[in-house]
Parts: sequence; C-alpha cells; structure tokens
Amino acid sequence: MDHKDLEVWKSSMDLIELIYKITSVFPDAERYVLTSKMQRAEVSIPSKISD
Repeated sequence: MDHKDLEVWKSSMDLIELIYKITSVFPDAERYVLTSKMQRAEVSIPSKISD
C-alpha cells in the first residue's frame, strides 16, 4: 500500500492547506517567524508518514 492511500496522510495534506490559508492572513510581524515555524511543522507530518 502506498502512503498516499492512507487516510492519515490525506488528512495531513488537508491540514497543510488549512495552515497555509490561515497563516496567509497573519500580520506582517508574525508572517516571518510564526508562519514559517507553523508551515515547517505541518509539512513534516506527511513527510514522516511517507518514510
């Protein structure tokens, strides 16, 4: 079974989209620090699942 068939992987990809939408409206002061950390943390979830 491919990791892309797993529901947990699909859900984590949906969460990535949500995080990017949410962080796109953050104030500029937060955009460079908090946004970057949130996006990197979220992207690591499906990456770990696919390992």
